[in-house]
Amino acid sequence: MSSTRRSKFLQLDAFTKTEEDVRVRTNSGGIITIACMLATLVLLFKEYSQLTEVVTKSQLYVDRDADAKLALNFDITFPHVSCDVLTLDIVDEAGELQLDMLDAGFTKTRCGPDGAELATEDYTMGTDFKPDPSVVQNRAADYCGSCYGAGAEGACCRTCDDVHKAYLESGWAFYDGANIEQCEQEGYVKHMNAHILEGCRVRGSALLSRIRGNIHFVPGKSYLGKNDDETRISHKHDMSLYAMHRSLNFNHIVHHLSFGQPVADTHERMRKSHASEIATSPLDGREVAPDRDSHNMQYSYFAKIVPTRYEYLNDKHAPVETTQFSATFHSRPLTGGRDVDHPTTFHFRGGFPGVFIYYEMSALKVINREQHAQTFAGFLLNCITTIGGILAVGTVADRLLFKAQTSMWPKKSQ
Repeated sequence: MSSTRRSKFLQLDAFTKTEEDVRVRTNSGGIITIACMLATLVLLFKEYSQLTEVVTKSQLYVDRDADAKLALNFDITFPHVSCDVLTLDIVDEAGELQLDMLDAGFTKTRCGPDGAELATEDYTMGTDFKPDPSVVQNRAADYCGSCYGAGAEGACCRTCDDVHKAYLESGWAFYDGANIEQCEQEGYVKHMNAHILEGCRVRGSALLSRIRGNIHFVPGKSYLGKNDDETRISHKHDMSLYAMHRSLNFNHIVHHLSFGQPVADTHERMRKSHASEIATSPLDGREVAPDRDSHNMQYSYFAKIVPTRYEYLNDKHAPVETTQFSATFHSRPLTGGRDVDHPTTFHFRGGFPGVFIYYEMSALKVINREQHAQTFAGFLLNCITTIGGILAVGTVADRLLFKAQTSMWPKKSQ
């Protein structure tokens, strides 16, 4: 019974053996064996390094967070625009207007023409100008200052700010408030002329809707006024003070510009290792300062934004919802005419001087996940195939070399 079972197992043996007496050992076989062992160790070490290596895998999905707000983060210096003149507005295709955004939670720092920071002021009222309290308090309770023909008929303007608002309602140019009693008494005119040649550095964040829109830095207070045909309300700016000073321009330095949550320094390795033509802040460090007169220049950036999530292998780091974007730059003179650098290009006339950022959101989202380059099961499989492959190649090489030696030795001996 046992002999029969043993014979069946013998028929199933796939690893046949040879007798030790018929084996032939050669020097070339020993060399090939050592080479195979070294190659196997090198390849196994490479497989182990891939097991411990962390890589980023990107996948594309439909963005399901289209209703969520998107954070805008920026830090920009305008060396030749005063903080008292600079205005930030955000407009999107849904008709949502966010006017005078720099008066709501942003930090504005006065700078010299060389970019050196002077002081950070409180700009909650659009400028850091604070009327002399003694002047305002000494006015009689029934004081009814003139609005100089602006606003509603018979309206009273107690302060310089009241006159300014009345001018905006009428669509009139306010300039620096010169020859307006309230502004002269409160020191507004003196203040504006003292700061008009300064620069401004703005830092802060705002929330955007995830639809197409534009962000623009322009001179003068923004307001909603009627068009010339008196039938439509449109978005306008009082640029009279900017027009008075030809030395003002919107040359700028982009220290930082991004959309979404910032990527922390501890996560930089993953972000930098991700091979992509776009990045979370590709405009950082960009400086625009053309040699020609740029008083009436408009600078535009066209940003294509792709929502992006970074998911980290280490559970200590929460996923980061941010974006990547690419930007195209364009500049044109508001006076129109032929382009200086491209004689065949003509620009239309009109528009606002300033920096415009036109953004467009992608409907797709990129999710970058950290993961090991190889699973443990894959590591074992690759180790087995590596060892088997090296042995197979070594066996073939040994047989060929042995065959060549046995065929040549008889001839040499003759």
